[in-house]
Amino acid sequence: MDRPQQFQLSGNAAELYEQYAVPYILAPWAPALVESAALQPGERVLDLACGTGVVARLTASVVGPTGAVTGADLNAGMLAVARSLPPPSGATIAWIEGSASALPLPDGSFDVILCQQGFQFFPDKPAALREMRRLLGPGGRMRLSVWRAASPYHLAVTEALDRHVSAEAARMFLASRVVPDAAALHRLVVDAEFRDVEVLPRTLTKRLPPPEDFVLHHLAGTPVASMLTAVGPEARAAVARHVAAALRPYADGDGVMLPDEINMVVAHR
Repeated sequence: MDRPQQFQLSGNAAELYEQYAVPYILAPWAPALVESAALQPGERVLDLACGTGVVARLTASVVGPTGAVTGADLNAGMLAVARSLPPPSGATIAWIEGSASALPLPDGSFDVILCQQGFQFFPDKPAALREMRRLLGPGGRMRLSVWRAASPYHLAVTEALDRHVSAEAARMFLASRVVPDAAALHRLVVDAEFRDVEVLPRTLTKRLPPPEDFVLHHLAGTPVASMLTAVGPEARAAVARHVAAALRPYADGDGVMLPDEINMVVAHR
């Protein structure tokens, strides 16, 4: 992510992020983002704001051993986890630490840039888009996805944090879902001189484990972890109960089935 104070993880939080947030909240969306780029063997791909690298690893298997994949993130903890995971088959992945608005890479370094759920954290979005365009070669493709709205799960967690922890914890948790709407996204990308710009809504139904077991583990891998620890076990238990009760209408077996929405931006240099 591009702004440490908004999504910087310390200690083992990045490991928990990889264990809980990635498989249940982020990974379900990764195949659609990668497929939208129509990657070809041998292409050079940047996964911008790569986190622990779910998109980069999927991309490496598509572009194959003749391709090249770079994962870039400002969060050193995320990159440490990314480097520690078993390498995928296909392209070698280079992990680099740096800001989305000023990466230490030459012009035209990539054929494709992918960015999944990082754009909303960039403090200077026009500068980040200009940097993406600089890094793409002629005719290069850019694909980015951002949340379209808060899911029922995120609304339930936000309400629980506001009631049992603090308004600041609720605000910080919901920050990832505070994003430009489709019209604003389109305008930003067009203003950065990309062409053939489209913003495409997408919906997906996700399965989460039982909320009373999942939510505290998930929150331990987010920037609100320290706030949750500070309030003590009773408040943490109340958060879990609150979320479980709010999501009861979505119960399915021993978990919950929830709708989620993104906007996917498709553009060319």
